[in-house]
Amino acid sequence: MPYQVLTDRQEAPASTGAFLYEVRLWPHQSLTGTGFVWIIGGTFVMACIPLLGLLGTVVFLGILPFAMISVLALTWSLKRNWRDRDIVETFRLTHDRVELIRIDPDGSRRDWEANPYWIRVSRHDKVGQVEDYLTLDGGPRRVEIGAFLTPAERRGLEDRLAGALARLR
Repeated sequence: MPYQVLTDRQEAPASTGAFLYEVRLWPHQSLTGTGFVWIIGGTFVMACIPLLGLLGTVVFLGILPFAMISVLALTWSLKRNWRDRDIVETFRLTHDRVELIRIDPDGSRRDWEANPYWIRVSRHDKVGQVEDYLTLDGGPRRVEIGAFLTPAERRGLEDRLAGALARLR
């Protein structure tokens, strides 16, 4: 599951500012580093198989650059995909504050915070193409949380967040 509950306390001293609940979310990454090597290696081998019959001919030198460009294009696109999915959202709950921190792929950081007693976790059945759109309402503005999660994961996250807020109240 692409989120991890870091802290889930029933009760913490109000004066310490310790987190009662903290969860970190990130997009699902199905391609591992080993899988990446296998995909690129397999593509290279498959691009070279037709070239074996052309070894020693002038045509070989004409086709080789295009075969290698296709392997390089696949490598670049997979690395770009990894970079674009390098998002981390952190939801933190204390006695006096709820905060959501989002770090985007370019390294920029967006913060949102509000009083936990005014926060509602809302799930919207369908917003455009997105099913089970999850938002936090009640602060200075409405913010989306877990946009990159699947609908089932967003429903599970909604239950966890609502439960943590209910325990606080």
